Amino acid sequence: MTSRWQDWPPQVLATLRKGVVIPAHPLALDADRRLDARRQRALTRYYLDAGAGGLAVGVHTTQFAIREACLFEPVLKLAMRTAADLTSAATVMIAGLTGRTAQALREAQVARGLGYHAGLLSLAALKGASEDELIAHAQAVAREIPLVGFYLQPAVGGLVLPVSFWRRFAAIDNVVAIKIAPFNRYGTLDVIRGVAEADAAERITLYTGNDDHIVFDLITPFTVVAHGSARTLR
Repeated sequence: MTSRWQDWPPQVLATLRKGVVIPAHPLALDADRRLDARRQRALTRYYLDAGAGGLAVGVHTTQFAIREACLFEPVLKLAMRTAADLTSAATVMIAGLTGRTAQALREAQVARGLGYHAGLLSLAALKGASEDELIAHAQAVAREIPLVGFYLQPAVGGLVLPVSFWRRFAAIDNVVAIKIAPFNRYGTLDVIRGVAEADAAERITLYTGNDDHIVFDLITPFTVVAHGSARTLR
């Protein structure tokens, strides 16, 4: 069963599109390196009480190794239940999706089953794949859950992704947002151009993860040429 962004509660879509802080959820372990559920819940409460509009769980700060320790589903479930107890239905819940297609599909199914709204799709495991293979991967996962694209900086394992990739990625109807974090002005512009050329600016919300440029990303209108005319995205 496919989860689609069109089926979200209206307030969730409105929250995502207005632009909010969606922190990457850390992982709390005890002295024996086991999941500390009490402190994990406290972290969730901390971010939501501080005004975060959503949470990204199962991403880098949650530690990718939770998958190897069979903690992916328990950690996602804990965050989802804690958020549901604390907040309104407008909180955007995003699950990190990693690995090659079979793994990413399994993780998407888990996230969808727990009630997560979208999956943040990492392509780091697909080094060496062609653009066609990357797009096929994204299309397959998008059939399970709405996607937030992720341009991860190459210095920490991300792929260099050209305008053509982002144009094709943005054309996938179940893509609802993109986190832009290549730490590179030209890479950032490639994403923006791709979204504009796909005529997807009304559907896809752009989020910045460029830690070296966040304030300027938030206040700068980006004007690019698509289909022969100038378009401004923010």
